[in-house]
Amino acid sequence: MDTSSPEPVFPDTTAPPGGHYSPGVVHGGTVHVSGQLPIRPDGTRANDQPFEEQARVALDNLLAVVEAAGGSKETLLKINVYLVGVERWPAFNAVYADRMGETKPARAVIPVPELHHGFLVEIDGVAAVR
Repeated sequence: MDTSSPEPVFPDTTAPPGGHYSPGVVHGGTVHVSGQLPIRPDGTRANDQPFEEQARVALDNLLAVVEAAGGSKETLLKINVYLVGVERWPAFNAVYADRMGETKPARAVIPVPELHHGFLVEIDGVAAVR
């Protein structure tokens, strides 16, 4: 059993968190990534952008936290995707497949009625790290 203290991850390639949480936490050879919204590293919110752009920004944020913790898209184990409107699933899947290539971690897509600040997508996940 790993009794070491969890280590927070605060990448400089994502916007600082908007609340009292860490973007990621490393423990026991994994990084648990908090929900990533479509917010660019400079803090600009992409909630006025088309859905596909929001999906790209949120996914890039998730990958930035994983990489800052020592992982990569190839070490992703599980991703949860929260979509406003299940009808956006095909558009998300296309963006996701393009960005992830041959990498296919376990995934859940969860339709939700709304997200903070009017965003259309939020993504969290778990990845193995060194």
